[in-house]
Amino acid sequence: MTLNGKMLQMRMSDGETIGVYHVEPAGPRRGGLVLIQEIFGVTEHIREQCDRFAAEGYEVLAPALFDREAPGLQASYAPEDVQAALRVARELHPFAQSIADVQTCIDSLKDKGPVFITGYCYGGSVSWAAACRCEGLAAASGYYGSMIPKMADETPGCPVILHFGKHDKGIPLDGVAAVQARHPEVPVYLYEAGHGFNSDRRSDFHDESATLARERTLALFRANGG
Repeated sequence: MTLNGKMLQMRMSDGETIGVYHVEPAGPRRGGLVLIQEIFGVTEHIREQCDRFAAEGYEVLAPALFDREAPGLQASYAPEDVQAALRVARELHPFAQSIADVQTCIDSLKDKGPVFITGYCYGGSVSWAAACRCEGLAAASGYYGSMIPKMADETPGCPVILHFGKHDKGIPLDGVAAVQARHPEVPVYLYEAGHGFNSDRRSDFHDESATLARERTLALFRANGG
């Protein structure tokens, strides 16, 4: 896939400058989209996801959230890279900083129409938290965020849908059920797949589930102004 976007340098609310992958919408504009990375960084896979949403009419920003701790991070799925990326995400990078960076991206898009958010893995957790804590989002779609059950007491300020794999070894189904019980207004979709089912780079890639989750995400956005 030929990528159409480019990395920009954007100043965040703490005064630091980080990389942000930016893609202009193709055809009529539907809105803005903040797309949040997995723990591996703004990889080629994440940039491809941005371009695919841009092809649907969204101006997309994907902030490189870990640029302060690991500039330019694009980790592989090798065990040592996974462990290094987990250390950045869980020990070195403040989760609250990710939410602040999302707000900066929302603010840069909101004057041009509705703004949405989606994200995968770490980005799924960020998407849920942003829906609860950020201002200016029209809707959010979060994919297999392992921290979402721990944030189930928070309340989204916009429509949200969530996607989880039934066979995800890292996110127990009782945690997902707790989210469903706490938030009956939030559609929680379970797929016959494992963790990372949206990524065709991962062993758990499940094309049928990825296609259906994407269709549901686009339908959510379009039902909320996009």
